[in-house]
Amino acid sequence: MNESRFKQPEFLAGFTAFILILLGVIQIVFGEFFSNSVALTANGIDCIGDGFVSATVYAGLRIYQRPADDRFHFGYFKIENLASIAAAIVMMILAGYIVFRSYNQLINPHPIKLPLIGIELALIAAIIALFIGWYKKYKVKSEHLGSVKLESFNTIKDGVASGLTVVALILSYAGFASADAIVGFIIAGIIVSIGFIAIKESSYMLVDACDKDCVLQGDLIKRITRNIKEIKEAHLVRLRRTGPYLQGEIEIKVNSDMSMERFFQIREQITADAKNRIPELHHLTVIAQPDKQD
Repeated sequence: MNESRFKQPEFLAGFTAFILILLGVIQIVFGEFFSNSVALTANGIDCIGDGFVSATVYAGLRIYQRPADDRFHFGYFKIENLASIAAAIVMMILAGYIVFRSYNQLINPHPIKLPLIGIELALIAAIIALFIGWYKKYKVKSEHLGSVKLESFNTIKDGVASGLTVVALILSYAGFASADAIVGFIIAGIIVSIGFIAIKESSYMLVDACDKDCVLQGDLIKRITRNIKEIKEAHLVRLRRTGPYLQGEIEIKVNSDMSMERFFQIREQITADAKNRIPELHHLTVIAQPDKQD
């Protein structure tokens, strides 16, 4: 298989979905029918949920790459934000079910069967998830994709949850029956916190909110115009995120007798310099206003 494919977010999202769902099914079957471990079952549900998160991100990446058309004049970039929200909602729903199972185990604890096999399964899941998550986070160029960052972080989170499951099974084996339920609550808490952050960030992007980084990038674009002597003032820099990219506009004041040819040259200079300094800038509209003092 071509090694470059393992650096493509789309391929890795699909690959991760398959692996996590497979690991999740194995843990649920063993946890429900052989081990009676809530933590192992919860971790299996978490694995499947994370697999669906990766599958949702995979679908979003396939769609957002479509070019603009008659209906979506600015492209399908925001589909990526919707994919992040959908993935986070799946995570939150599964967290609720895990809390329910953990509560039942806490008030009515029962011994864990075949704990050593359960520990081995959870440990294998932890190693695989941590490796895939680490690889995606530090080795793959995500192109500023929010859903890809969420999916990478979510895979690492799955590895941490599997590690906690190992600890729970070890403690349960040692006689601490409540450890199984406590770890279930912890896993649910981790899922809810990540899901909340993902929904918040993606919702801000969908309503064109401008965060601190956006403000700094706007100031950077303004500073670029100071190096062009014909520009008397630059103001009203507006930036917004559309999926993985930034789009924006800036108004500049110039002499009223400036030629169109010179304005086009200035516009191209500003755009090229801005894109060079801000790689995620996809499009910048430059609007010229005549200086009333001329």
